[in-house]
Amino acid sequence: MPDPLYPPSSLRLTVDRGALAANWRALDALSGAAKAGAAVKADAYGLGVDVCVPVLRDAGCETFFVAHWSEVAEVIAHVPAHQVAVLHGVLSEADCAYARAVGALPVINSLQQAELWQTTGGGTCHLMVDTGINRLGIAVSEANDARISALEVDILMSHLASADERTAMNRMQAELLEEAAQTIAHKRLSLANSAGIALGESYACDITRPGLALYGGVPRAELADHIRPVVRIEAAILQTRDISPGEGVGYNATFIANTHMRTGTVSIGYADGFLRQRGQGNALIHEGRALPILGKVSMDMVVVDLAEAPDLRAGDWLTVPWDINDAAQQNGLSAYEMLTVIGGRLRRG
Repeated sequence: MPDPLYPPSSLRLTVDRGALAANWRALDALSGAAKAGAAVKADAYGLGVDVCVPVLRDAGCETFFVAHWSEVAEVIAHVPAHQVAVLHGVLSEADCAYARAVGALPVINSLQQAELWQTTGGGTCHLMVDTGINRLGIAVSEANDARISALEVDILMSHLASADERTAMNRMQAELLEEAAQTIAHKRLSLANSAGIALGESYACDITRPGLALYGGVPRAELADHIRPVVRIEAAILQTRDISPGEGVGYNATFIANTHMRTGTVSIGYADGFLRQRGQGNALIHEGRALPILGKVSMDMVVVDLAEAPDLRAGDWLTVPWDINDAAQQNGLSAYEMLTVIGGRLRRG
Protein backbone atom coordinates (compact mmCIF):
# COMPACT_ATOMS: atom_id res chain seq x y z
CA MET A 1 0.00 0.00 0.00
CA PRO A 2 1.33 3.48 -0.83
CA ASP A 3 2.08 5.73 2.11
CA PRO A 4 -0.86 8.18 2.36
CA LEU A 5 1.56 10.84 3.56
CA TYR A 6 3.87 10.41 0.57
CA PRO A 7 3.72 13.71 -1.34
CA PRO A 8 3.22 13.81 -5.11
CA SER A 9 6.36 13.85 -7.23
CA SER A 10 7.49 16.81 -9.31
CA LEU A 11 8.31 14.33 -12.11
CA ARG A 12 5.98 12.21 -14.24
CA LEU A 13 6.81 9.26 -16.46
CA THR A 14 3.75 7.98 -18.30
CA VAL A 15 3.89 4.72 -20.23
CA ASP A 16 1.16 4.44 -22.85
CA ARG A 17 0.16 0.85 -22.15
CA GLY A 18 -2.13 0.71 -25.17
CA ALA A 19 0.72 1.77 -27.45
CA LEU A 20 3.08 -0.78 -25.89
CA ALA A 21 0.57 -3.59 -26.45
CA ALA A 22 -0.10 -2.38 -29.99
CA ASN A 23 3.62 -2.32 -30.76
CA TRP A 24 4.05 -5.91 -29.61
CA ARG A 25 1.06 -7.06 -31.67
CA ALA A 26 2.40 -5.23 -34.73
CA LEU A 27 5.84 -6.80 -34.33
CA ASP A 28 4.25 -10.21 -33.77
CA ALA A 29 2.26 -9.81 -36.99
CA LEU A 30 5.35 -8.66 -38.89
CA SER A 31 7.14 -11.78 -37.63
CA GLY A 32 4.86 -13.87 -39.84
CA ALA A 33 4.66 -17.49 -38.75
CA ALA A 34 7.15 -16.79 -35.96
CA LYS A 35 6.08 -15.66 -32.49
CA ALA A 36 7.42 -12.42 -31.07
CA GLY A 37 9.08 -12.49 -27.68
CA ALA A 38 10.15 -9.38 -25.78
CA ALA A 39 13.46 -8.03 -24.50
CA VAL A 40 12.69 -6.63 -21.04
CA LYS A 41 16.27 -6.29 -19.80
CA ALA A 42 17.43 -3.08 -18.11
CA ASP A 43 14.06 -2.70 -16.34
CA ALA A 44 12.17 -2.96 -19.63
CA TYR A 45 14.54 -0.48 -21.28
CA GLY A 46 14.04 1.95 -18.41
CA LEU A 47 10.24 2.01 -18.45
CA GLY A 48 9.67 -0.45 -15.62
CA VAL A 49 9.25 -4.22 -15.59
CA ASP A 50 6.24 -4.00 -13.30
CA VAL A 51 4.52 -1.73 -15.81
CA CYS A 52 5.60 -3.32 -19.08
CA VAL A 53 5.73 -7.07 -18.51
CA PRO A 54 2.03 -7.44 -17.56
CA VAL A 55 1.08 -5.43 -20.66
CA LEU A 56 3.24 -7.59 -22.92
CA ARG A 57 1.99 -10.77 -21.25
CA ASP A 58 -1.64 -9.79 -21.71
CA ALA A 59 -0.97 -8.85 -25.34
CA GLY A 60 0.16 -12.43 -25.96
CA CYS A 61 3.92 -12.49 -25.35
CA GLU A 62 5.21 -15.78 -23.93
CA THR A 63 9.02 -15.42 -23.97
CA PHE A 64 10.95 -12.69 -22.15
CA PHE A 65 14.67 -11.91 -22.37
CA VAL A 66 16.82 -10.33 -19.65
CA ALA A 67 20.59 -9.94 -19.38
CA HIS A 68 21.37 -10.57 -15.69
CA TRP A 69 20.15 -13.06 -13.12
CA SER A 70 19.43 -10.10 -10.85
CA GLU A 71 16.67 -9.10 -13.28
CA VAL A 72 14.79 -12.40 -13.09
CA ALA A 73 12.83 -11.97 -9.84
CA GLU A 74 10.95 -8.89 -11.00
CA VAL A 75 9.94 -10.54 -14.26
CA ILE A 76 8.78 -13.85 -12.79
CA ALA A 77 6.50 -11.95 -10.45
CA HIS A 78 4.34 -11.57 -13.57
CA VAL A 79 5.05 -14.55 -15.84
CA PRO A 80 6.04 -18.22 -15.43
CA ALA A 81 9.76 -18.58 -14.82
CA HIS A 82 10.35 -20.96 -17.73
CA GLN A 83 9.32 -18.10 -20.06
CA VAL A 84 12.37 -16.05 -18.96
CA ALA A 85 15.71 -16.39 -20.75
CA VAL A 86 18.90 -14.97 -19.21
CA LEU A 87 21.22 -13.83 -22.00
CA HIS A 88 24.47 -13.73 -20.04
CA GLY A 89 24.25 -17.41 -19.23
CA VAL A 90 25.89 -19.11 -16.22
CA LEU A 91 29.29 -18.16 -14.84
CA SER A 92 29.22 -20.08 -11.56
CA GLU A 93 27.61 -22.95 -9.71
CA ALA A 94 25.58 -20.33 -7.87
CA ASP A 95 24.10 -19.13 -11.17
CA CYS A 96 23.16 -22.70 -12.05
CA ALA A 97 21.60 -23.33 -8.64
CA TYR A 98 19.58 -20.16 -8.84
CA ALA A 99 18.39 -20.98 -12.36
CA ARG A 100 17.10 -24.37 -11.24
CA ALA A 101 15.60 -22.98 -8.03
CA VAL A 102 13.48 -20.38 -9.79
CA GLY A 103 13.02 -22.08 -13.18
CA ALA A 104 14.41 -19.40 -15.50
CA LEU A 105 16.55 -20.68 -18.38
CA PRO A 106 20.13 -19.67 -19.13
CA VAL A 107 21.40 -18.84 -22.59
CA ILE A 108 24.59 -20.88 -22.83
CA ASN A 109 27.34 -18.85 -24.52
CA SER A 110 30.50 -20.96 -24.46
CA LEU A 111 31.84 -24.49 -24.16
CA GLN A 112 32.80 -23.68 -20.58
CA GLN A 113 29.24 -22.59 -19.77
CA ALA A 114 27.89 -25.73 -21.44
CA GLU A 115 30.15 -27.93 -19.32
CA LEU A 116 29.24 -26.03 -16.13
CA TRP A 117 25.51 -26.36 -16.85
CA GLN A 118 25.81 -30.09 -17.49
CA THR A 119 28.05 -30.92 -14.53
CA THR A 120 25.70 -29.13 -12.13
CA GLY A 121 22.67 -31.07 -13.33
CA GLY A 122 21.85 -30.08 -16.88
CA GLY A 123 18.30 -29.58 -18.06
CA THR A 124 16.61 -27.33 -20.59
CA CYS A 125 18.56 -24.25 -21.67
CA HIS A 126 18.98 -21.94 -24.65
CA LEU A 127 22.14 -21.61 -26.74
CA MET A 128 23.74 -18.60 -28.44
CA VAL A 129 25.84 -19.07 -31.57
CA ASP A 130 28.13 -16.23 -32.59
CA THR A 131 27.75 -15.58 -36.31
CA GLY A 132 29.81 -12.42 -36.58
CA ILE A 133 29.06 -9.88 -33.86
CA ASN A 134 31.88 -11.33 -31.71
CA ARG A 135 30.31 -10.72 -28.33
CA LEU A 136 28.71 -13.83 -26.79
CA GLY A 137 28.11 -17.29 -28.19
CA ILE A 138 29.87 -20.44 -29.28
CA ALA A 139 31.64 -20.45 -32.64
CA VAL A 140 29.90 -22.25 -35.49
CA SER A 141 32.94 -24.51 -35.63
CA GLU A 142 32.15 -25.67 -32.07
CA ALA A 143 28.69 -26.94 -32.95
CA ASN A 144 29.90 -30.57 -33.06
CA ASP A 145 31.55 -30.44 -29.64
CA ALA A 146 30.28 -33.15 -27.29
CA ARG A 147 29.53 -30.53 -24.62
CA ILE A 148 27.10 -28.86 -27.01
CA SER A 149 25.57 -32.13 -28.17
CA ALA A 150 24.78 -32.97 -24.54
CA LEU A 151 22.63 -29.85 -24.06
CA GLU A 152 18.83 -29.84 -24.10
CA VAL A 153 18.42 -26.73 -26.24
CA ASP A 154 15.08 -25.00 -26.49
CA ILE A 155 15.97 -21.80 -28.40
CA LEU A 156 19.05 -21.84 -30.63
CA MET A 157 19.81 -18.20 -31.33
CA SER A 158 22.22 -15.69 -32.78
CA HIS A 159 22.29 -11.89 -32.85
CA LEU A 160 22.41 -9.66 -35.92
CA ALA A 161 25.24 -7.12 -35.86
CA SER A 162 23.90 -4.66 -38.43
CA ALA A 163 20.20 -5.30 -38.92
CA ASP A 164 19.58 -1.56 -39.06
CA GLU A 165 21.72 -1.33 -42.22
CA ARG A 166 21.57 -2.76 -45.73
CA THR A 167 24.50 -5.15 -45.65
CA ALA A 168 25.40 -8.60 -46.91
CA MET A 169 26.39 -9.44 -43.34
CA ASN A 170 22.73 -9.95 -42.42
CA ARG A 171 22.31 -12.77 -44.92
CA MET A 172 25.71 -14.24 -44.00
CA GLN A 173 24.69 -14.41 -40.33
CA ALA A 174 21.39 -16.05 -41.19
CA GLU A 175 23.19 -18.67 -43.26
CA LEU A 176 25.70 -19.37 -40.49
CA LEU A 177 22.91 -19.85 -37.96
CA GLU A 178 21.17 -22.25 -40.33
CA GLU A 179 24.44 -24.15 -40.67
CA ALA A 180 24.69 -24.50 -36.91
CA ALA A 181 21.02 -25.49 -36.70
CA GLN A 182 21.66 -28.47 -38.95
CA THR A 183 24.08 -29.84 -36.35
CA ILE A 184 22.64 -28.73 -32.99
CA ALA A 185 19.37 -30.29 -31.86
CA HIS A 186 16.91 -27.60 -30.80
CA LYS A 187 13.20 -26.84 -30.55
CA ARG A 188 13.11 -23.22 -31.74
CA LEU A 189 15.35 -20.95 -33.79
CA SER A 190 15.79 -17.19 -33.21
CA LEU A 191 17.75 -14.46 -34.98
CA ALA A 192 15.77 -11.24 -35.50
CA ASN A 193 15.78 -8.30 -33.11
CA SER A 194 13.55 -5.25 -33.73
CA ALA A 195 15.42 -4.20 -36.87
CA GLY A 196 15.75 -7.82 -37.94
CA ILE A 197 11.96 -8.18 -38.01
CA ALA A 198 11.88 -5.46 -40.67
CA LEU A 199 14.24 -7.50 -42.85
CA GLY A 200 11.40 -9.92 -43.62
CA GLU A 201 10.06 -13.31 -42.67
CA SER A 202 13.19 -15.14 -43.83
CA TYR A 203 14.93 -13.71 -40.73
CA ALA A 204 12.06 -14.39 -38.33
CA CYS A 205 12.72 -18.12 -37.80
CA ASP A 206 10.51 -19.43 -34.95
CA ILE A 207 10.75 -16.60 -32.43
CA THR A 208 11.78 -12.95 -32.76
CA ARG A 209 13.31 -10.85 -29.98
CA PRO A 210 12.10 -7.24 -30.31
CA GLY A 211 13.32 -4.71 -27.78
CA LEU A 212 13.66 -1.08 -28.85
CA ALA A 213 10.64 -1.10 -31.17
CA LEU A 214 8.37 -2.29 -28.37
CA TYR A 215 9.11 0.92 -26.50
CA GLY A 216 8.64 3.27 -29.46
CA GLY A 217 11.97 3.08 -31.30
CA VAL A 218 12.11 2.81 -35.09
CA PRO A 219 15.45 1.20 -36.01
CA ARG A 220 14.46 0.76 -39.67
CA ALA A 221 12.18 2.93 -41.81
CA GLU A 222 10.01 -0.08 -42.68
CA LEU A 223 8.72 -0.06 -39.10
CA ALA A 224 7.76 3.62 -38.98
CA ASP A 225 4.09 3.08 -39.84
CA HIS A 226 3.72 0.26 -37.32
CA ILE A 227 5.31 1.64 -34.15
CA ARG A 228 3.64 4.09 -31.77
CA PRO A 229 5.35 6.37 -29.20
CA VAL A 230 5.19 4.90 -25.69
CA VAL A 231 6.88 7.41 -23.36
CA ARG A 232 5.69 10.77 -22.06
CA ILE A 233 7.78 12.66 -19.49
CA GLU A 234 6.78 15.81 -17.60
CA ALA A 235 8.48 17.92 -14.95
CA ALA A 236 7.17 20.65 -12.68
CA ILE A 237 8.46 24.20 -12.37
CA LEU A 238 10.02 24.67 -8.93
CA GLN A 239 10.53 28.42 -9.01
CA THR A 240 10.32 31.39 -11.37
CA ARG A 241 12.53 34.45 -11.23
CA ASP A 242 13.46 37.60 -13.12
CA ILE A 243 17.08 38.13 -14.12
CA SER A 244 18.82 41.23 -15.43
CA PRO A 245 21.25 41.83 -18.31
CA GLY A 246 24.70 40.48 -17.47
CA GLU A 247 23.50 37.84 -15.00
CA GLY A 248 24.52 34.21 -15.55
CA VAL A 249 22.47 31.04 -15.28
CA GLY A 250 23.66 27.75 -13.83
CA TYR A 251 27.11 26.29 -13.29
CA ASN A 252 29.97 28.27 -14.84
CA ALA A 253 27.48 30.88 -16.10
CA THR A 254 27.56 29.39 -19.59
CA PHE A 255 24.48 31.47 -20.37
CA ILE A 256 24.58 35.24 -19.79
CA ALA A 257 21.39 37.27 -20.15
CA ASN A 258 21.62 40.17 -22.61
CA THR A 259 18.21 41.54 -21.63
CA HIS A 260 15.69 41.35 -18.78
CA MET A 261 14.36 37.80 -18.67
CA ARG A 262 11.83 35.68 -16.80
CA THR A 263 13.09 32.17 -16.14
CA GLY A 264 11.80 28.95 -14.60
CA THR A 265 13.76 26.35 -12.67
CA VAL A 266 12.42 22.89 -13.55
CA SER A 267 12.58 19.64 -11.59
CA ILE A 268 14.60 17.43 -13.94
CA GLY A 269 18.32 16.87 -14.43
CA TYR A 270 20.95 14.42 -15.47
CA ALA A 271 20.22 12.17 -12.46
CA ASP A 272 16.85 11.58 -14.13
CA GLY A 273 18.40 10.74 -17.49
CA PHE A 274 18.11 14.24 -18.96
CA LEU A 275 21.81 14.37 -19.74
CA ARG A 276 23.91 17.46 -20.35
CA GLN A 277 24.20 16.58 -24.05
CA ARG A 278 20.49 17.31 -24.31
CA GLY A 279 20.64 20.76 -22.76
CA GLN A 280 22.17 23.24 -25.16
CA GLY A 281 19.88 23.99 -28.08
CA ASN A 282 16.88 22.08 -26.71
CA ALA A 283 13.68 23.27 -25.10
CA LEU A 284 10.91 22.08 -22.82
CA ILE A 285 7.32 22.52 -23.96
CA HIS A 286 4.13 23.96 -22.52
CA GLU A 287 0.98 23.68 -24.63
CA GLY A 288 2.98 24.01 -27.84
CA ARG A 289 5.19 26.81 -26.56
CA ALA A 290 8.92 26.07 -26.70
CA LEU A 291 10.89 27.16 -23.63
CA PRO A 292 14.63 27.09 -24.43
CA ILE A 293 17.02 25.60 -21.89
CA LEU A 294 19.46 28.13 -20.44
CA GLY A 295 22.91 27.11 -19.27
CA LYS A 296 24.04 23.69 -18.14
CA VAL A 297 21.79 20.85 -17.07
CA SER A 298 22.32 20.23 -13.34
CA MET A 299 21.88 16.96 -11.49
CA ASP A 300 18.31 17.77 -10.42
CA MET A 301 17.33 20.92 -12.34
CA VAL A 302 17.30 22.80 -15.60
CA VAL A 303 16.48 26.44 -16.17
CA VAL A 304 14.25 27.54 -19.05
CA ASP A 305 13.41 30.84 -20.71
CA LEU A 306 9.78 31.77 -19.98
CA ALA A 307 9.56 34.51 -22.59
CA GLU A 308 6.93 32.51 -24.52
CA ALA A 309 5.02 31.59 -21.36
CA PRO A 310 5.30 34.41 -18.80
CA ASP A 311 2.09 33.22 -17.16
CA LEU A 312 3.67 30.04 -15.79
CA ARG A 313 4.29 29.68 -12.08
CA ALA A 314 5.81 27.17 -9.63
CA GLY A 315 3.87 23.92 -9.77
CA ASP A 316 2.99 24.16 -13.45
CA TRP A 317 3.95 21.16 -15.59
CA LEU A 318 6.16 21.16 -18.66
CA THR A 319 6.55 18.40 -21.24
CA VAL A 320 10.10 17.09 -21.53
CA PRO A 321 10.68 16.05 -25.16
CA TRP A 322 11.68 12.39 -25.22
CA ASP A 323 11.15 11.45 -28.86
CA ILE A 324 13.69 8.67 -29.10
CA ASN A 325 13.53 8.72 -32.91
CA ASP A 326 14.46 12.40 -33.21
CA ALA A 327 18.20 12.42 -33.88
CA ALA A 328 18.47 16.19 -33.43
CA GLN A 329 16.84 15.99 -30.02
CA GLN A 330 19.13 13.16 -28.93
CA ASN A 331 22.26 15.36 -29.14
CA GLY A 332 24.59 12.43 -29.71
CA LEU A 333 22.66 9.83 -27.70
CA SER A 334 21.16 6.74 -29.31
CA ALA A 335 17.49 5.87 -28.92
CA TYR A 336 18.56 2.98 -26.67
CA GLU A 337 20.42 5.35 -24.38
CA MET A 338 17.54 7.79 -24.13
CA LEU A 339 15.40 4.99 -22.72
CA THR A 340 17.86 3.14 -20.52
CA VAL A 341 19.32 6.23 -18.83
CA ILE A 342 15.92 7.19 -17.38
CA GLY A 343 16.54 7.67 -13.66
CA GLY A 344 14.87 5.93 -10.75
CA ARG A 345 13.14 9.09 -9.54
CA LEU A 346 11.18 9.29 -12.76
CA ARG A 347 10.15 5.64 -12.58
CA ARG A 348 8.98 6.16 -9.01
CA GLY A 349 7.27 9.48 -9.75
